[in-house]
Amino acid sequence: MTRRSTRDLAALSDMFPDAVATWPDLVRLGVHEALPSHKCRPGGGWTRLLTGVYLLTGGSPTRRQMVRAALLRAGPGAALTGVEAARRHGVRRLPPNDSVHVLVANSRSLASQSFMVVERSRRPWRTCVVDGFPLVSVERALVDAARREQRLDVVRAMLADGVQRGLCTAASLTHELVVRRLRGTAIVRSVMAEVSDGVRSAAEAWARSLVHGSGLPKPAWNVALHTADGHSLGVLDAWWDDVGLGWEIDSLEFHLAPESYAQTMRKHSALAAAGVVVVHTVPSQLQHDTAAVLRDLTAAHASAASRPRPPVRATRG
Repeated sequence: MTRRSTRDLAALSDMFPDAVATWPDLVRLGVHEALPSHKCRPGGGWTRLLTGVYLLTGGSPTRRQMVRAALLRAGPGAALTGVEAARRHGVRRLPPNDSVHVLVANSRSLASQSFMVVERSRRPWRTCVVDGFPLVSVERALVDAARREQRLDVVRAMLADGVQRGLCTAASLTHELVVRRLRGTAIVRSVMAEVSDGVRSAAEAWARSLVHGSGLPKPAWNVALHTADGHSLGVLDAWWDDVGLGWEIDSLEFHLAPESYAQTMRKHSALAAAGVVVVHTVPSQLQHDTAAVLRDLTAAHASAASRPRPPVRATRG
C-alpha cells in the first residue's frame, strides 16, 4: 500500500468480513497493484484464495473464509447451493464435501476453480440470508447436492433428513425436480419415490425394495398406531393395515432420529399389550440374508391374516 504505514496494512484485515477481500476492493482503498504478488509470497502475510480474492491474515482459510471467497469471486447476485447451502439450512446427513457450490446467472462467463464449483442457471432463484451468506431454497440446495452424488444411500440420507427435520416436504422436493427438468436426476427421482412413500432411512429403502419384489402386499411406511381410545402406541417402520402386522428395522445407526433404548422397549411392550405382532429385522439381513427376511415376513403375514385384526388405528407418521 503506497504512502501508507505498516500499521495501515495490518489493519486491512479488520476492514473486510472474515478478512477476505477482492482486488477491486483493495484498489479502492489505495493498494498498489504490485502489493498482492509481494504479500502472497511465502512469509508475506496474505494467501491468494481464488483469482482476485485474498485472505488478508495469511495461512490456511477456515471453511467460512472459503465460502466468503467463493461468493466474492462469484459476484453480486450469486448464492450458495448444494451441500454447503443444505448444511447451512440445517440438513445434517450430508456427505463430506470440501467444495463450495455457487449459483450464478447463466449470462455470467465464470469458470469453476480450486474449491469453487460454479453452476450457471437460466431459472431465477429465491435466496435467504443465513449467518451472513445468501442461500438458495433448501429444496434447490438438496436437489443440486443429490444430483452430483452417485451413491444411492447417501442421496437417500440427505433427502430423507431434509424431510424428517421439517426443512422441506416430499412434495416441495418433487416440485423442484419437475420445475427444473434437470438431466442426471434418475437417482434423485428414484429416491423421491421412496421418500414420498414415507421411507425415512436407507435401511427402510432397502426394505421397501425387498417387499416390492416379493409378492407381498405393499405396506404403508412410518405409520403411527393408536389404541381405540386414542392412546399412542408409537410409530412402526412398516404396517400392513389389512391384517394388523408391523415391521421394524432395528438399527440405531440407520435411523435418522433414533429413539433411545428405553423408549424402544416401552413401545414394544405397548404394542404387545395391544395385540400387535411386529416382525423385527436388522439392516445387515436386508443386505445379506433377504431370503430369510422374506420367509419371516411371509409367515408372519399369513399368521396375522388368520387371526382377528387388533383394534388399533393407523395414520401416517
